[in-house]
Amino acid sequence: MDQRALQAFFAPKTVAVIGASATPGKVGNAVVANMLAAGFRGRLYPVNPKGGTVEGLAVVRTTAELPGGIDLAVFAVPRDHVLPAFEALAARGLKAAIVLSAGFREAGREGYRLERQLAALALAHGIALLGPNCLGMMNTAHGVNASFSASQPVPGNVAFCSQSGALCQAILDWARGERFGFSKFISLGNKAVLNEAALLPHLGNDAASKVIVGYMENVEGGEEFVRVAREVSRKKPVIMLKAGSTNAGAKAASSHTGAIAGSDDACAAAFRQCGIVRAPDLESLFFLAEAFASLPLPRGPNVAVLSNAGGPGILAADACEKTQLHMARLSPETIQRLQAALPPYASVYNPVDIIGDAGAERYRKSLEAVLDDPLVHAVLLLIAPTAMVEIEATAAAIAQVANRSPKPVMTCLLGRAHGSIGRDILRQAGLPCYAFPEPALRSIEAMYAYAQWRQKPVPVYEPPRRNLEAARTLVENAMAQGRQELVDFDARELLGAYNLPTPATELARSSEEAAQAAEALGAPVALKIFSPLLAHRTDVGGVMLGLSGAQEVRLAFKELTAHVRRIRPEAPLSGCLVQAMAPAGSLEVIVSMRRDEQFGPVLMFGLGGIHSEILKDISHHLTPLSRDEAFGMIRSIRSYLLLKGVDGEPAVNLRALEDVLLGLAALAQDFPQVFEAELNPVLVNHEGALVAEARFTLRN
Repeated sequence: MDQRALQAFFAPKTVAVIGASATPGKVGNAVVANMLAAGFRGRLYPVNPKGGTVEGLAVVRTTAELPGGIDLAVFAVPRDHVLPAFEALAARGLKAAIVLSAGFREAGREGYRLERQLAALALAHGIALLGPNCLGMMNTAHGVNASFSASQPVPGNVAFCSQSGALCQAILDWARGERFGFSKFISLGNKAVLNEAALLPHLGNDAASKVIVGYMENVEGGEEFVRVAREVSRKKPVIMLKAGSTNAGAKAASSHTGAIAGSDDACAAAFRQCGIVRAPDLESLFFLAEAFASLPLPRGPNVAVLSNAGGPGILAADACEKTQLHMARLSPETIQRLQAALPPYASVYNPVDIIGDAGAERYRKSLEAVLDDPLVHAVLLLIAPTAMVEIEATAAAIAQVANRSPKPVMTCLLGRAHGSIGRDILRQAGLPCYAFPEPALRSIEAMYAYAQWRQKPVPVYEPPRRNLEAARTLVENAMAQGRQELVDFDARELLGAYNLPTPATELARSSEEAAQAAEALGAPVALKIFSPLLAHRTDVGGVMLGLSGAQEVRLAFKELTAHVRRIRPEAPLSGCLVQAMAPAGSLEVIVSMRRDEQFGPVLMFGLGGIHSEILKDISHHLTPLSRDEAFGMIRSIRSYLLLKGVDGEPAVNLRALEDVLLGLAALAQDFPQVFEAELNPVLVNHEGALVAEARFTLRN
């Protein structure tokens, strides 16, 4: 999106409200009233064929009477009136538009058609279009409230965008009660043109916005979104709440905005790769926003807990151990300072208990001591509202000390009724204040994870060596023949083009051929039924392992083919594959790929059997894939230690596993026709990795 159009969108000098109304309670009236209440300093043109005045402003009867080159037009008219007015203004140099009207994509086929026409018109004229079916946009720094919101936002340094207009209304109301401020507030609606990927670069360069926060139901242009978000997250935190993470939520998201919710595993991988902080729920979204907007990032995982009550301190320590953080081990110098400042019966070890009668000065000295400790990276400060606590004086002392430190200080005023004044003092001083320790620790954990991500080098993507022409011939021939799958020997050829090794395999059409193949390969061997209709041989008992000797192989061939003919008589059998057995000490792993509708190819890695199927011990990553990221995928599963070797077993060849992941990632990038791939099992030991079975699903 042209940045000049976005500049006109966020900081317009001329605004036309199409469908302005003199009747209070109507959308067209609310927009004009909100613009005036926000202190808009430009020219505001209400447009309505009835004429008259709206909120004291003279009404323009038609769009033809407006000056050319309007910066921003807000459409508050019925759906079928939007396109004609939009087209007229587009022809006269309109730069940006907000369509509040509903009844487009979310309403069915006709609405979808009209929305596509509206989007095409906007793109053809370079118009920044927000909506349709949205609440509008607010920019507190420029006195803009181009919305029909019931309230004005409090100015702040958080840019917020949401796909749900109703949620925007609720959040604005909540934020005013909490004195939580926004720099920008954007209701995206149906995202016909302006979506998160289009807005993120502008918000990333916006000096008024320290943090970008959003609520998403679907991701438009997922691969572009990941690219843009990765760049913006290097500059400032991006925090997102993604709805539709369950089957029920995904279905609701689709009916809500006409969106198709993608795989949540793909979304989680996308957010992790591009540094987006994912909020688990709406409350956490704003806890995180407040913390990131007001505090420095921790330089390490060590937390000191400071409390005037033992119980809450212990609960905080328990909660800390459930995160990626650690309870800091205080230095001897810090312990000595605490002993000098605290009563003899106080606890000077982490968590530090400064006793229930602690006043402002005791809090001050204790906080100074733990913040000065080089082994402490963040402090969680708890205040239980005892009768002796000087809430206001204590809050002021804490704020004074915390604001001098380069380390984050999270405060927790337990309870509600007695702490409101102290909570206000702390928040006005830029210190987040929580009612309980657990959400405070989760905020510190998220800040530490984000700080670690920012320190990671930018991935370097180097496709592995492959025979692209041979692979292209295989895939294109299969597509030309109308085939939907590549299996067995075709799959082995495709793997070979990407230098992915497979066990020696021969096709036997009779028991005698099977015996001869086994002798040529060397015992023991595996026997696998060969049929184009049997995708998963093990599901029908179509595999026999560890066969030795010609007679054993002959009998196994006869038993296997007879068994499969009995339970699947409709499946044509071409014989059996005779395959060399896995090398000694091999583990089975699964490597697969599925093309997500929003984010493109998603890789999956896990150990075979119950690890992946029952325990769901799986890692995911979007393509492209670097070698460091491939190792990260392997290392991130819980059963990684089995690959490192246990009970005296040698570690598997991790680099060979990385090569399999890199090869499949490159194949997915090279061929969009490959919709799904499953390499299962991949046999890996200390020497290398072999792809024993592979299946590729093709789509036009």
